[in-house]
Amino acid sequence: MLESIKMFDFILIANAIWFGMAFNVFALRNAIFAKILVPREHRDTPVFDVLAETGKFLGGFNLAFCVLNVLILINSNIFPEGEQRIILCSVFALAHGSQFIANVPIALDNLRGKGVWQVKGTMRFIFITDFIMMVANLGIVLLYAC
Repeated sequence: MLESIKMFDFILIANAIWFGMAFNVFALRNAIFAKILVPREHRDTPVFDVLAETGKFLGGFNLAFCVLNVLILINSNIFPEGEQRIILCSVFALAHGSQFIANVPIALDNLRGKGVWQVKGTMRFIFITDFIMMVANLGIVLLYAC
């Protein structure tokens, strides 16, 4: 049981860092977020600015998940039961997984030379990390479930 508690703390820290980094990129540095998605030749349009501003919306959700993970970490006694932690990590896995799954069709389109953006460089890092974070959170779910 002690190992599962340490792993739970570890995943909360990892989640907080990842969601915090996403908040930084999407909300605070939203123009960078837009530049990752939009090729240079298409950035001089009003749609580019709209996309950049929508990053703040996405950043807000990531900030909420970041703060939630930090609050659970510093108040872990509020959720001491394995069943409670299963629910929390399932939701965190869903949050990470939804970001990964949204990029799968784009990545598949990239294989055919298409896609509305390229899943390469920073986007590939985000794509892979969201998958890893989803699997890590599901690992905690399995740890408590077994």
